[in-house]
Amino acid sequence: MEASLEKYRGIHPGLILERELKKRKLKKGPFALMLPEYPQTITAITKGRRALTTEISLKIDRALGFEEGTMYLLQAYYNIKQEIHKEQVKVHPDLNLFRKVLFWDTDMEKLDWQKQYVSIIKRIFERGNNQEKKALLDFYGEDKIQEVTGSKRIINNNLPIMQPNKPH
Repeated sequence: MEASLEKYRGIHPGLILERELKKRKLKKGPFALMLPEYPQTITAITKGRRALTTEISLKIDRALGFEEGTMYLLQAYYNIKQEIHKEQVKVHPDLNLFRKVLFWDTDMEKLDWQKQYVSIIKRIFERGNNQEKKALLDFYGEDKIQEVTGSKRIINNNLPIMQPNKPH
């Protein structure tokens, strides 16, 4: 399994477990009881909604004849991939959430989302839809959006409308 582990890097181990159970024609409920674990726990793992603990991963390894630590190693690879994804999101929001037409005059990949935040926020709040505004709100936070838009409140995802900045 060591050589084939490479192709499973970054995939939730529950999805791999589900595939392995199907290959062996094992049902999740009886498999869970054989471990012994609650069937709901194994279902949540196979759906990718729950992480593997060391204890459960060892039980699965033994039950399926894997080398000890295989499933836990897959969980670690998955966790690393998730953490890398989180770090990338901090550099810029998910660009798939924005229509390319909003940035017709520039390459969105090359924008400095930290230094150019004022112009980016203005552009999105002047021309963007609610999904795009929500993505900016999630990325920059309420304070920064309020600073640029001049809006005093953001409540229940009701997003601010651009207001002219009043001279102080």
